[in-house]
Amino acid sequence: MAWLLFAALLWIFVHVGISGTGLRGVIAARIGEGAYRGVFSGLSFLSIALLVRAWGAAETTPLWTAPGWLRWVLVLLMLPAFILFVAAVTRPNPTAIGGERELGTEPRGIQRVTRHPMLWSFALWAFVHLVGNGDSAAIVFFGAFLVTALAGMPSIDAKLAARAPGAWARLAATTSILPFGAIAAGRNRLVPGEIGWIPPVAGLVAWAALLHFHRGLFGVAPVLMGG
Repeated sequence: MAWLLFAALLWIFVHVGISGTGLRGVIAARIGEGAYRGVFSGLSFLSIALLVRAWGAAETTPLWTAPGWLRWVLVLLMLPAFILFVAAVTRPNPTAIGGERELGTEPRGIQRVTRHPMLWSFALWAFVHLVGNGDSAAIVFFGAFLVTALAGMPSIDAKLAARAPGAWARLAATTSILPFGAIAAGRNRLVPGEIGWIPPVAGLVAWAALLHFHRGLFGVAPVLMGG
């Protein structure tokens, strides 16, 4: 468990303590933006590799067992996670890596729902697996991803606001971190046609495929069919 805690703290430090604070700018100014991105990518790869390896070897303590009805709720929660992920990768987003050039454009598609579709997909994935596993090692492992996904949203917003205040103000006025927040507040509207058919269809296919093959791939069935 000690190595798992170390790997989780390293992952959080890299993504929240460095990338999410002014330390990022200090380091990038010293070594250059390109070098910083290279170092950041290397540390990210190292920390996630350590996390996966440490999680597989860690001793763990069962803390709760999710009842059958809750497991079905968690399985269903993974469907929007897949749809959000596909929507995030099929359309440029100003909050994504390399998407800064989209900052001045009008929000469209999934951006009307949330300006952080990728991070919400990761947050839902981490939350579902943390609750579904219910043991101490899973809390550390999936909790590390949940913390970085949730903390990453306001962190990215703050960096965009500092980089391009005017364009950011226009984006913030018509979008929200919370899914459907801007729509519920009357600052935007849902336009399904802009999202298109690919995210829901591809997300549904990926969700169904992983539900079917989950036991074979990871040794655990998300739900027990037939009681």
